Amino acid sequence: MFAWTKKDLLSLYDLSAEEINHILDTAAEFKKVSERRVKKVPALRGKTVVNFFVEPSTRTRASFELAEKRLSADIINISASTSSLTKGETLLDTAKNIEALQADIIVMRHSAAGAHNFLSNKLKCSIVNAGDGAHSHPTQALLDIFTILEKKGSVEGLNVSIIGDIIHSRVARSNIWGLLKLGANVTIAGPSTLISREFEKIGVRVCDNFREAVENADVVNLLRIQHERQKASYFPSINEYANIFGLNENSVKYLNKDALVMHPGPINRGVELASSIADGSQSVILEQVTNGIAVRMAVLYLVAGAL
Repeated sequence: MFAWTKKDLLSLYDLSAEEINHILDTAAEFKKVSERRVKKVPALRGKTVVNFFVEPSTRTRASFELAEKRLSADIINISASTSSLTKGETLLDTAKNIEALQADIIVMRHSAAGAHNFLSNKLKCSIVNAGDGAHSHPTQALLDIFTILEKKGSVEGLNVSIIGDIIHSRVARSNIWGLLKLGANVTIAGPSTLISREFEKIGVRVCDNFREAVENADVVNLLRIQHERQKASYFPSINEYANIFGLNENSVKYLNKDALVMHPGPINRGVELASSIADGSQSVILEQVTNGIAVRMAVLYLVAGAL
């Protein structure tokens, strides 16, 4: 029987295929909880979870908080604007003070890549990465993969295309690491300024042609343009990007009829994805949101058990 031993969840890069599958199997059990009339279990009763979001978040923060409540944890929410970071306190001192309050798990989002790895080596409590810069977003990738599994039955051998702003995307990187470890064929595509040939070294197919990227795809995951992370203009205009790399009424004809359409949110409707497709029969976007609760319940449960 597999035994989880990691006190932290920092990245899918750090996990084996067996560990990823164990999280997904655990999430499948927790999803049953969300389908019951009473959507709560005592798995984390007596545990304290601190949601420490130094970067803004809507979906991820709400999903983690709901997952924590369904596990019966005690919850504290801290944002950067209300923390001592605004007074010049270091991240480490803030985190150590949180730990001194007897916190068992810190769920953190931070703009600096590697911030979670830094804290995990300094603190005894568990650290769960809710997004760090353009580096990693493990629970988003896990919920994406969980949704694919539900719909397709397996990940191995599937053709998964990730389209959009790859170089600024922690979601893309985490999905790539997880999907490759589970045996998927991964393609990335976007304007040449927003993708990197470096990914070819780890077995990713890289192309700058939308039709070529999606024609044989079983799953198409659209990413938004992350203007907040860009320091320069990477393409001439939003309209041009939408016409060339957006999934819309004209380009949807290139998709297989049974291909899944995914998006981590928030959607820029009319840019990377037309409303008719986002709300259409091939879209599993809202199912991704629902599955995020079960995946995060699984992660919190597993790291708490490894303390």
